[in-house]
Amino acid sequence: MSSGVSVCFATRAPELKYCRYDDNRLGVVEGDIIHDVTTLLEGIPRSGYPFPPGDQLIAHLERLRPRMQFLVGKVATRPVAEVRLLSPVANPGKIIGVPVNYQDHADEGLRDEELRARREIRPVYVDGLFLKATSSLIGPSQGVAIRFPELRTDHEAELAYVIGKGGSDIPEAEALDHIAGYAIGLDMVVRGTQDRSLRKSIDSYSVLGPWLVTADEITDPQDLELSFQVNGQTRQQTNTGRMISGIAEQIAWVSRWYTLHPGDIVMSGTPAGVSRVYPGDVMTASIAGIGSMTVKVRPHEIVRHIGAGS
Repeated sequence: MSSGVSVCFATRAPELKYCRYDDNRLGVVEGDIIHDVTTLLEGIPRSGYPFPPGDQLIAHLERLRPRMQFLVGKVATRPVAEVRLLSPVANPGKIIGVPVNYQDHADEGLRDEELRARREIRPVYVDGLFLKATSSLIGPSQGVAIRFPELRTDHEAELAYVIGKGGSDIPEAEALDHIAGYAIGLDMVVRGTQDRSLRKSIDSYSVLGPWLVTADEITDPQDLELSFQVNGQTRQQTNTGRMISGIAEQIAWVSRWYTLHPGDIVMSGTPAGVSRVYPGDVMTASIAGIGSMTVKVRPHEIVRHIGAGS
C-alpha cells in the first residue's frame, strides 16, 4: 500500500482514534497528537482486479487494532493541527443518505419554500433513502467547493456511521454490531427541483471526519449532542435521540434494499437550522464523543483531467 492517506478510529483507550491524513498516511489520534502507524497498511492483504467490494482497511480493522494500539508511543508523531485531515474512509462502496429524519427539519421545510424548492416535504419512511456519489467524498481539510455560486448551497450536519461488518436483511436487534465506527458528516446540498442524488453528489459535497471513533467508544449513538456553526454563529443544535428513524432501525431498513459492505457510509439525517453558505465561510461541526471538525468553504476550481491513452 503506497497511498499516503491516514484514517482515524477510536479504541478502548480513552480519547484514542484513527485517522487518514496528508499523503495517505494512517494515524492513531491521542489528544492533539497523531501517531503515524502507516506501516500497518502493509498488513492488508493485496488483491488484484476485480478488487473485492468495500474499503479494505475497514474490512480488516479489527485484526489491525491491537497492533495500532501497541505502536502508540513507539512511532513518529505530528500535531493534529499541522496535518491535512482526509476522509477516514478511502473507498466506500456507497454513501447512503437518510432524508427528513428530524421533525424540526421537516417543519422548517414546510415554512421555507426556497428550501423545499416547491417539492412536497414527506416523512422519511415515505420519501425513502438516497445515494450520494462516492466521488463527492472529502475530508475536513480539503474544503467544500461551491460548484454553482448562482444557486443556493446549504449545509446539513449529521451523525455519520461506517459499516464494519457487511450483510443483507440485518435484524434490527443485531444492527449496531455491524458498525465499525462513527464520525461527523456534512451532507452539502444545492437546493432545487432535481433529484436529491444529483444535488447532493457534487464534488466535495460529502464531508466525513475528523476521524473515525470505533463503535465500542460510543455507549449510545441515540444520545449525542450535535452542534454546527458558520463563522462562529450557531446554526444547528440537537440531540441524536430526536431522530425519527434511529440508527439500528436505519441499518435494518437499508439492508433490506442494499447489501452492505465494510466502508459503506450512512449519513443519518440533519436537524433544523440548515442555511446557505458562501465561499470564505468557515463551518465547524461538533458531536459529543467524537470531537469537532472545521471545514472551509471555497470557490470551485475547474480541473480537466486527461485520461490514460489520451
